[in-house]
Amino acid sequence: MPVTLEGQLVVAISSRALFDFEEENREFEKGDDLAYMRLQLERLNQPAPPGVAFSLVHKLLAFNDQDTQRVEVVILSRNDPVSGMRVFRSAQHYGLPIQRGSFTRGRPPWRYLRPLRANLFLSAHLADVRAALDAGVPAAQVYPLSVRASDAHPNEVRIAFDGDAVLFSDEAERVFQSQGLSAFQAHEADNASQPLGSGPFKPVLEALHRLQAEGTSR
Repeated sequence: MPVTLEGQLVVAISSRALFDFEEENREFEKGDDLAYMRLQLERLNQPAPPGVAFSLVHKLLAFNDQDTQRVEVVILSRNDPVSGMRVFRSAQHYGLPIQRGSFTRGRPPWRYLRPLRANLFLSAHLADVRAALDAGVPAAQVYPLSVRASDAHPNEVRIAFDGDAVLFSDEAERVFQSQGLSAFQAHEADNASQPLGSGPFKPVLEALHRLQAEGTSR
């Protein structure tokens, strides 16, 4: 039977969110990408330390079992292919079954989000998140403090969603921004019985609920 992504939650993540490449990135920011690549090559067999989203990725992949793959994590990175080799070797070292990724060597990678069939993009860097949103793919920033919360709840995935323009449409927000608070309140009162339209993150939430239901039934 051919492999299919139907029904899966596909999460794209930057390599610098999954692993701590900050020391190596300082070489890159000096403007010498060849020195950066040499450093990554020298450390090819040295597993990279976990990054800010490592624990979250580990928990998401735990929804999979031997018979069913419910979540796939793919790497989307501006890094070069040499760094990509280190990413995959590091993932293998930690037992993370990550098999797909795109490494663009500095070129904007957002055009790869849809071919990768990504439902969600995660990054530690706000500019990357905004670029993904501009490409029409739900995206979120992973904060360093999330590591503490993850350690405090080792067997749970906790994600907080905003309502307006995230889970639901931005129609009320647009009224507030263009006409002010009084018009917003009147709009909400007039439409209190009408369900809000879907926002960009609703499919992600539905997928997470499905994972929770399937995990509970196991």
